[in-house]
Amino acid sequence: MARFYDAMSDSDARRITDLLKEGGIEYSLQILGEGAKVKEVMVAEEDLAAAERLLDSPAHHNT
Repeated sequence: MARFYDAMSDSDARRITDLLKEGGIEYSLQILGEGAKVKEVMVAEEDLAAAERLLDSPAHHNT
């Protein structure tokens, strides 16, 4: 697995994981450290480029 995104809030993590689900990309979500608010989203290395394209897609940018 490759580190893809560090979400700083639950809503940010939900936005990213929903995006990955829509794109059919498997992921894992880990909480970094005890009491940490940062959630690390990991994807398979072979899916990393596709995940980045989804994140950069204009249709998925918050306005």
